[in-house]
Amino acid sequence: MSYYLLEESMKECTAEELHRQSERQYVAVLTTPEWQTERDRFDMGIELEPDAGNIHNTKAEVNYDSLTGTFQLPDRSELTQRDYRFAFALDEKGIVFIDDSGKAQRMIEEIRRSKRWREPSLERFLYDFLEQIVEPDLPIMERYESELDRIEDELLASEGQRDMVRVNEIRSDVRELLVHYEQIIDMAQELEENENGFFHEKNLRYIHLFMNRMTRRHDSAVSLRDHTMQVRDLYNAQLEVRQNRTMTLLTVITTIFMPLTLIAGWYGMNFRYMPELEWRLGYPVVIAVSVIIVVVSLVFFKKKKWL
Repeated sequence: MSYYLLEESMKECTAEELHRQSERQYVAVLTTPEWQTERDRFDMGIELEPDAGNIHNTKAEVNYDSLTGTFQLPDRSELTQRDYRFAFALDEKGIVFIDDSGKAQRMIEEIRRSKRWREPSLERFLYDFLEQIVEPDLPIMERYESELDRIEDELLASEGQRDMVRVNEIRSDVRELLVHYEQIIDMAQELEENENGFFHEKNLRYIHLFMNRMTRRHDSAVSLRDHTMQVRDLYNAQLEVRQNRTMTLLTVITTIFMPLTLIAGWYGMNFRYMPELEWRLGYPVVIAVSVIIVVVSLVFFKKKKWL
């Protein structure tokens, strides 16, 4: 378990120091067994018990005298494969994270290491904590955008058939981010409502600022998802063009050989009184006629731009 007081920076303290003081707001990180042992000391009036072992999404729920919720954070290295899950309980005195994964502890340590506050408050901590969640996403989306641009260029050069699997992977990752963003936006809206009055009105600007950033991030993810669909449509269009070219070539070949097939069938009948069968120039003439038919057909198709 870890306890911190919100001062100019996050000051680590003991459980006794945290419960003894009442002027500073606090942050605590406990495992599920530790929370079950210590929960009564926080006196949060919780009706909906946060369960770190049964988390399916990111959300916040208002209790009579507290606010509880859960986080389900996709692992940015494997967006569709792994995630981190932990719960929290919050009131006007502070916030407690119930975390068996260690993710919340690592995020808090990063805030403690890198942040200094002129006006420390729970709202400012929540802003920095939520920012930590989505901070890695912008470089990820920029990398995906570059990959899609490369794949698009290769498709236009008819070299990108092998990359459609990667496009589908990017689309799945972006869809995962979009679901995650929508849940975080819903949570931020719940915080901004401030139904229990836990937050100072002047400090709600931090929640509002985060909401605006999340909306822009969500819009960027939607644009990226649309880009994957455009690349997929381009691939289908290129595939249709290649198929049409193949069909055109087969049609041209078939059309050229139709009169030749007629000639071969006609003189293959071998009727007894066909004069051409005993004509000395019959064979060279048929060859010449066949060549003329092929040349005339090719010139015609070239003129019509079918070749």
